[in-house]
Amino acid sequence: MKAQTKETQAVMTPETSLQALKDGNARFMNNTQVTRNLLDQVSDTSTGQYPFATILSCIDSRVSSELIFDQGIGDIFSVRIAGNFVNEDILGSMEFACKLAGTKLVLVLGHTACGAVKGACDHARLGNLTALINKIEPAVEAVSEPTDKSLRNSKNIEFVNNVAVKNVEMTIDNIRKQSPVLAEQESNGEIKIIGGMYDINNGKVTFL
Repeated sequence: MKAQTKETQAVMTPETSLQALKDGNARFMNNTQVTRNLLDQVSDTSTGQYPFATILSCIDSRVSSELIFDQGIGDIFSVRIAGNFVNEDILGSMEFACKLAGTKLVLVLGHTACGAVKGACDHARLGNLTALINKIEPAVEAVSEPTDKSLRNSKNIEFVNNVAVKNVEMTIDNIRKQSPVLAEQESNGEIKIIGGMYDINNGKVTFL
């Protein structure tokens, strides 16, 4: 498969971009990935890049967007940080990707059994990790059940995964609130901002 070009990017819409990710995840799950010559794609993209999607995901080694969506070199912008939240720098990167480089879709991708979310559930404190966890803790507080404090920790995997979903939803809200650039693009139909959850047990992405 050839790399994305200016022409192929131009004809993609937010809807077809989302479908491309859905199709890619289905191929990944069925072990029917597209055959690519990655070195040819290196050559094809040496003079420019035309990705169709921007994916914000966790640094978790099991959640590589290029692999789980069966994408090649030059297909997606991949933004990775533990807990897949946004800050000023990440928002700036997204604005570059969408407004200047032409991607049509922003996907905030959480995952099950997320270590950063577990840390937030336990209110862990460790060096610079403390500031990172502080940014995820609002999602912990936003999940009302269970009310029993002894069940609101990393040992309760259902609670952890519910917090991970809430964190994705709150991150999407923060993108819209904190980036007038992206909010305007979405309002104009130029991009779509959505969420998803990756299941580390079976490789499936569920779009929220």
